[in-house]
Amino acid sequence: MDWMAAPDISEQIDEIVRRLGFVNVDCSRIVCFRSRGSVSRAQARIWGLSRVWQQALRVPAYYVIEVLSERFDKLSPEERTKVLIHELLHIPKNFSGSLLPHRGRTGRIDSRRVERLYRRMLGGSERAGTS
Repeated sequence: MDWMAAPDISEQIDEIVRRLGFVNVDCSRIVCFRSRGSVSRAQARIWGLSRVWQQALRVPAYYVIEVLSERFDKLSPEERTKVLIHELLHIPKNFSGSLLPHRGRTGRIDSRRVERLYRRMLGGSERAGTS
């Protein structure tokens, strides 16, 4: 599997975070990659730097958003944005390096929630709050 920096995805993440008002997300600590050669069915994945690694390396929390080129790049611009919103919803409010599950105390990460946030982003005037 090959990994390449994805500055286009980083720019899109920055725009989504800004437009949705995700104040908990520090875009300077999100690194984006495009991968090729994966056999996964996923379109994108998010990876968190766990607390033990943060302490061992003496670094703050970071996240990696990986888009799987074979699937992600074939999506429409709208669907790409929705996939990235979905991945950002896995980041907890404390930006700790951990990941939120699809179902949990903080709510669900599902297509209805993503759609609602996407529509708010398009409208521009309504603030979605933190993820």
